Amino acid sequence: MRCPFCGHEDSQVKDSRPTDDGAAIRRRRQCEACAARFTTFERIQLRDLTVLKSDDKREPFDRDKLVRSVSTACRKRPIDSVKIEKLVSGIQRQLETTGESEIPSQRIGELVMEGLKGLDSVAYIRFASVYKDFREAKDFEEFAGTVSEAAKG
Repeated sequence: MRCPFCGHEDSQVKDSRPTDDGAAIRRRRQCEACAARFTTFERIQLRDLTVLKSDDKREPFDRDKLVRSVSTACRKRPIDSVKIEKLVSGIQRQLETTGESEIPSQRIGELVMEGLKGLDSVAYIRFASVYKDFREAKDFEEFAGTVSEAAKG
């Protein structure tokens, strides 16, 4: 593993343990050249996924981009990072087990919406506002109305 500080190729693993959600291995490493310590995460990847965008462009699936998107929707909400990691890991697992190597971006958006709906209604509405491209205040009102109706029922 290349050192992020000096670029040296070799590092020594000092500690290994599973993450809180059990979906990855957290490794503390020490560079053999500069002695700096850093953390890496090792995850199972069942297959390489490609995201098929709405404009027919393709790009590699980026787990970190998904984490950032969900984290943005959950900002200033009482949701800890472990729950966000579990949600993203679950979505990634679902995508990898479909058997498809190309995943439409709409499918990823739907899975995030499903996950956030059960996690936090405000984060759900925030994500929906971007995903569904709300243009006016009434779009928020109508969507929020459907969310509160579902919560009552």
